[in-house]
Amino acid sequence: MTSRDRTVAILGAAGRIGDAAARAFVEAGWRVRGIGRGGRQGQMAPGVEPVEADALDARALTAACAGADVILNALNPQYTEWREKVLPMARNVAAAARKTGATHLLPGNVYNFGHAIGVDTGENAAEVPSTQKAQIRIEMERLFRREAQDGGARTVVLRAGDFYGGVKPESWLDTMILARLQKNVFTWPGPDDLPHAFAYLPDLGRAFVAVAEKRHSLAPFERLHFSGHTLTGAEMHRLTEKAVGRPLKRGGVPWPLVRLLGLARPLYREVAVMSYLWRTAHSLDGSKFAQLIGPLETTPPETALRRAIADLDLDGDRRQAA
Repeated sequence: MTSRDRTVAILGAAGRIGDAAARAFVEAGWRVRGIGRGGRQGQMAPGVEPVEADALDARALTAACAGADVILNALNPQYTEWREKVLPMARNVAAAARKTGATHLLPGNVYNFGHAIGVDTGENAAEVPSTQKAQIRIEMERLFRREAQDGGARTVVLRAGDFYGGVKPESWLDTMILARLQKNVFTWPGPDDLPHAFAYLPDLGRAFVAVAEKRHSLAPFERLHFSGHTLTGAEMHRLTEKAVGRPLKRGGVPWPLVRLLGLARPLYREVAVMSYLWRTAHSLDGSKFAQLIGPLETTPPETALRRAIADLDLDGDRRQAA
């Protein structure tokens, strides 16, 4: 069977991780079906076959996934809508994967480990529901574990740090860290000497392709960590200066003000709750991924930053060639 004979259905294909994964699967020769609501159909990557379906409609979602070998679940409701939408969507995805027989790939994040997260966190680290979002993510993964153990859908969780790069905006990089790049300001949300886990999205997209192509050799429920780039604020500051070719002033985030604004604006409140990740040294151990999937060539951080800046036009006319 060639790659073109394989079909991946990507839920949320117009979003940041969905778009990056779609481009990687298209490049690898897979048939890519992008599933989203009507207004998102025209925002999908070249080579993607758009299919309209709402993830809150179980019947429509199952029909849209029919014939897929893999379902990549890149659904990501607004931060303020997690309580209402994440678990209902997860149950519908589980039903679709069960009925179609597709392997379910789930982009994981570091929320599961709560305030206890540390450096070189492995797949078996304790899950700690320190926040509501951690509790939701833990419960969602438990749902897919139970499904796999009961003979339903197989699931592979590929966990990564903060996403950046790709052509879709609204990551920490463009909304905060380099939001004032054109004014020669680099903003770091915490102490600049603590390591922080990042994932360059084009690399993560290729990692999902590699997992999809090795899926039959994995356990019915598997968790893997994508180590990505582990960078301190000082390291990212220096690499960004190299990428843009000029010095940048160091800026910070007034978290007390963000918390105050959160009293009236729910999004600010949710962002403030998760700010502990900028005050806690953490990284992901990718040795299990390397053992089960194999080595994956990743983009050097300076190159990744240069491309991310260019792809999102964060530096205007001053941008350097990628």
